Amino acid sequence: MPVSYTLSAPASYEEDIKKSRFLALADAVQTPEEAMAFFAANSVADATHNCWAYRIGAEYRFNDDGEPGGTAGRPILQAIEGQQCDRVAVLVIRWFGGVKLGTGGLMRAYGGAAAQCLRLAAKTELVDEVQVSCACDFADIAIFRARLPGFDVRVLDEQFTDTGVRWVLAVPRTEAAALQALHTNLTRGKGMWEPKE
Repeated sequence: MPVSYTLSAPASYEEDIKKSRFLALADAVQTPEEAMAFFAANSVADATHNCWAYRIGAEYRFNDDGEPGGTAGRPILQAIEGQQCDRVAVLVIRWFGGVKLGTGGLMRAYGGAAAQCLRLAAKTELVDEVQVSCACDFADIAIFRARLPGFDVRVLDEQFTDTGVRWVLAVPRTEAAALQALHTNLTRGKGMWEPKE
């Protein structure tokens, strides 16, 4: 399986191309909703175009924001893929400077600004994860939860019930068996554990 990366910190890159200013902003996102919130929070209302793309696993979207179809969002997405990035959103903001770039020039400008932004970004390797639904009683929550950071687990969802808690966890595949054994021991075999694959 090819290695992919996400960003460990937000990144930006700015470039002037034929009097137009391009500002690329990138950040790590876990869900499409987070990506859309990133675009909404960082778009510049008085810019000529706010074009964007994101990829989260098999899910992706892009937007040309008024540029000719396929000249902005798709090249940004291709830059994300070309840098082996996943769980990443990239916004490229353009202030038009009076010189038309043409479709090829636009594709190079948007794709190039996005790619350079990602090249300069601090990245971290993505870990192959499995999702697990699990539950435990109130008495076991604190001790189990305290052990999760040691397994690099991400809590995706938490629902309290009348007897305890139900979690959806993202567990590194290499740690899943050990964490399941720990869960069984701590809950004395009474806690629910179901891989979601």
